[in-house]
Formats: sequence, structure tokens, C-alpha cells
Amino acid sequence: MARVGTARFNLWFLGHAQFVVRDNRVGVVVRNWHTQDWLQKTFGSVVKQAVAEVCGEDVELQWIVDSAAAGSEVQVHPPSPGTDVTQPPVVRPQQTDLFGDPVAPPKPKLKRPDPDELAWAKPLAAMKTGRRWKSLADFVTGPCNRVAYASAVSVVEEPGQCANPLVIHGPVGTGKTHLLEGIYAGLKKQSDQRPCYVTAEEFTTRFVQASRLGKMSAFRRQFRECTALLLDDLHFLVKKTATQEEFLHTFDALVADGRQVVVTTDCHPRLADELMPELVDRLLGGAVWGLLPPDPETRLEILRKKATGGCPLIPEAVLKTLAVSLRGNVRELEGAVNSIRHYAKVTGRPADLATAREALGELLQHAVRVVTMADVDAAVCSTLRLPKGTLQSKARSWAVSHPRMIAIYLCRKHTAATYGEVSKHFGAKTHSTAVAAEKKVRNWIDQGLSVAIGEREWPVKELIDRIERELHR
Repeated sequence: MARVGTARFNLWFLGHAQFVVRDNRVGVVVRNWHTQDWLQKTFGSVVKQAVAEVCGEDVELQWIVDSAAAGSEVQVHPPSPGTDVTQPPVVRPQQTDLFGDPVAPPKPKLKRPDPDELAWAKPLAAMKTGRRWKSLADFVTGPCNRVAYASAVSVVEEPGQCANPLVIHGPVGTGKTHLLEGIYAGLKKQSDQRPCYVTAEEFTTRFVQASRLGKMSAFRRQFRECTALLLDDLHFLVKKTATQEEFLHTFDALVADGRQVVVTTDCHPRLADELMPELVDRLLGGAVWGLLPPDPETRLEILRKKATGGCPLIPEAVLKTLAVSLRGNVRELEGAVNSIRHYAKVTGRPADLATAREALGELLQHAVRVVTMADVDAAVCSTLRLPKGTLQSKARSWAVSHPRMIAIYLCRKHTAATYGEVSKHFGAKTHSTAVAAEKKVRNWIDQGLSVAIGEREWPVKELIDRIERELHR
């Protein structure tokens, strides 16, 4: 400082250079080549004299460039006139110190990855690696699902050219996901198709993560650049307004570009009270097909398919008995087959009818549960959100009379009660009331009519389907 002066030292060295002493060497560490070149030319001799005076004549002076010197980043400046910039930069190996001496490389610090970042970065295809997709060829068809199956096949054959969107609805265990997976598997075999299969829950999770991490553009590219979007369990989006809006925009972008959209849900879109009206309107613009619980013939075919190739062999007589006795969904039928086989193996007995009855004792007892008029009454009130006892009131308004007529029709369909017993339960004086109500509802169903209940119009077929699902829960 004494040789260059305090003012010049503070201007050119303070904050711009550091002096490092190592054994018989002194290093002047600067931030970049321009600073090193200018300081060495301007003050090189003065610095060398000061080092010799303080440390001795045999001490070596080195000028070192390090971007982290003086706590600053690398500064890039245009060369001053007359500056020699032909000297190439020297890249210092990472395993040496400032003086070029070799040092042991530091152990890398392992950063624990953010689970959200990992989940976001993981593509949909990678998350489903190894998954066994169901095939449309394995789907058992019958009167309860034939139209929906034919629509799924047409989507695979001509994606985007048939019903778009395709909406498949129905209660649990009727084959909605099987059809959706079958469509995905069929499209994946086509070289020009890039289908995207995602559950509504997964779509919601990714949307929330993308919003929080500021990756909405990447999220939208992921779902809007596919050739077909297959969304399972749309009803999961109920009450999730922001996610519904994002799916609506994604839906519009895909359909406008002629790309296929297929969704599954637990009920007809018209009956989904808490979905956005705009989204319901878009879904009704395509084809909406329902799946019903399998009828006895379809149940028998399902049991035959599930029993094929396993051991021990289940006789046809047992399968026919189960098809008549069990009235549940596909999963219940598959569980029955697995239970019989397991029980037969454990006990060492053949899978005959006696073994089946022992293995499925509780299941068979629940399957023959008797539906009562009170059950129907409660199911109608629950579905339409009516107070208990409404159907027995004397009110003649449509808000009461229409639900009462539907309840009478369902009592005749699902119970062994006579017209007189049904009329008495609902407060009518003669059995003719029940006769007229049943006839009226049948006429509504045959003509595909809707009825006014309160402030809402209900398609009769869809309303009865919804009440029956509530009845069999």
C-alpha cells in the first residue's frame, strides 16, 4: 500500500484482488483475465518488490485468475485499446488449488430430491411401465354393455372420427376402466398414435403441482400434444372448480383439433350436479353410453372367462348356480371364482357345488338380501334429497307426485308386494293408484321422456338407474 498509495490501492486492489501465501509462493488472485492483465502490467514490478521485501528474494510471485475471488462473479469487459488479448485462457483442473497443486476432490454433496419435482419430471408413460393393460378382446359383452363396447372399438379403429367425446358411465365394477384401458392398448399399437391415459386424481395432482411449481406450460403441453386423451373417473373432479376449468380448456383444445377424448364417470353427465355446466354441455356433445350390472347371461360368460385356465377346474353346473345367485359386479364374480379355487386347494376337495357353498357362504347370504318397500322409499328420498316421509304426504304437486309414482314402479319391480300393499305404504286408499302409477312410469320409460321434480328436469331412465344404484349399495 505504501508503494502504490492508499487511494490507488483502494481503487485497484481492494475488493478486486486477494493476496494468498503458500509456503514459498505468494499468489495475487483476481476475478478475470482483463483485471489480471491490467494489474500485472501497471503494478507488476511494484508488487514484486513488495513481496521480495516482506517475504524474501526467493519467494515466487504468481498471478492467478479465479472467478470466485473477492466474493464476486466473473466480470466480462471489452479489452482496452492496446491490450494484448492473444493469450489464451488457462483452464484450471477442478482437482487443483489456486496454485495448481493437486488436491483430493471434495466429496459430492448429495441433495435430497424434492418429491414434488420428481413426480412432476416423471412422465406419465414411465409411471405406468410394466402395467398390464386390459384388452378389448377380453371384454365380455352382453345386453348391459354392448353399445359402449362397440363405441370403444370404433374409437380404436377411427380415433377422432366417430363419437368425440365418448363418455362411458355406470356403477362400480361394470367395466368402465376395462374399456378405457382397452382403448389405450389398442391405440398404442398404432405407430401414428400417442394416447395419454390418466386418472382424474392423477390429472388433479399434476395440475396442483404444476401450478405451485410454475410449470403450467409444460403441464399443458403434456396433455394437449397427445393424439387421444383418456380420463378415468371424471367424477373425482367434483367440487374441484379450478381443475375442472383446466380440463375444460384441455378438452376444447383437443376436440377442436380433431383429437379423441374418452372419459369414464359414475353417472350420466346430466346427473352430475357439481360438475361445471360448461363441462357437462361439452360431454353431451358426443356419445354418452351407460353400463349396467351384468344380467344372468352375461354373468355366466364372465364366470366362464374367469374360470378358464385355472386350477382346480370349476364345473359348469357351479358356474351356472353362481350366475343365478350372485347379482354383483364383475369384481364380485371374479372374487367368487378365486375364493372357490383357494378353498378347494386348502381343503383338498374338488371345486363342486358343496365346496362353493361353503366357500361363499356369507357372499351368497348377502346376494339374496330381500329389497323392501322401505328400502325403495329411502333410496328415492336419498337420490332426490327429499325429507323422510315426503312420499306418504297428501301433496299433489309434481315435486311429490312424480317421485311417488317412480317409487311405486320400483316397488313393483324389486319387491314381491301387491298393488294393494304398495298403495297402502304410500298412503293411497285403493290399489288402482299403484296400477295407474306403474303404467304411467312405464310409458315415460318407453317414450324416453323427462319429468319435472322441483326446479329440475330429470330423464326418467337415468333417474331410475341412479335410484337403483342407491338401492343396491
